[in-house]
Amino acid sequence: MIQPGGSIGLCGKCALIAALILSAYAAVRAQAPAQVQIPGPHIGYVDVKRLIDAAPQFLESKARLAREFAAQNAQIDADDAKLTALRQRYERDSAIMTRENAETLKREIEATERDNKRRRDEVRAEYNNRGAEEVNRNLRLINDTAIEYARTQGYDMVVGSQAVLYASARMDITDAVLQRLKALNAGGARP
Repeated sequence: MIQPGGSIGLCGKCALIAALILSAYAAVRAQAPAQVQIPGPHIGYVDVKRLIDAAPQFLESKARLAREFAAQNAQIDADDAKLTALRQRYERDSAIMTRENAETLKREIEATERDNKRRRDEVRAEYNNRGAEEVNRNLRLINDTAIEYARTQGYDMVVGSQAVLYASARMDITDAVLQRLKALNAGGARP
């Protein structure tokens, strides 16, 4: 839990907050007269990984990125096919070519390899940037939806799955948040 340098990670901070809430609840309950009912804290958790895998917004983002980069991926495939054809031609014909023609073909192969690598790297970087934008947008929506659900249902605290060491199924509100995300997706509304 304690990271190098003495800082406490996110998991540790969430565990400390949960422990403080539960200990404060226990202290208040111990001091209250027996006839006074003090409600326990209403705590839930959200399995963010499951929402990323199942939320329609994430599925649509993946499909949108695939469509957006389809032409570039097709061009990369065509460039790779051209390179393969050049290599096959070199392997097949280099023995019967003049030395000058074989060297020219070899330089063309090397130049094509460099161009293909550069183009692939550029497309990968652009794809990663666009993917990060989509993930961030969708994570903000998940966060807003979970907060809205927690407020309307009277939760005192909701934690994400990465900070949870254990949670009973009774505390899991992931399905409810997923249903709200699906409703938002169908209606185009905001949380």
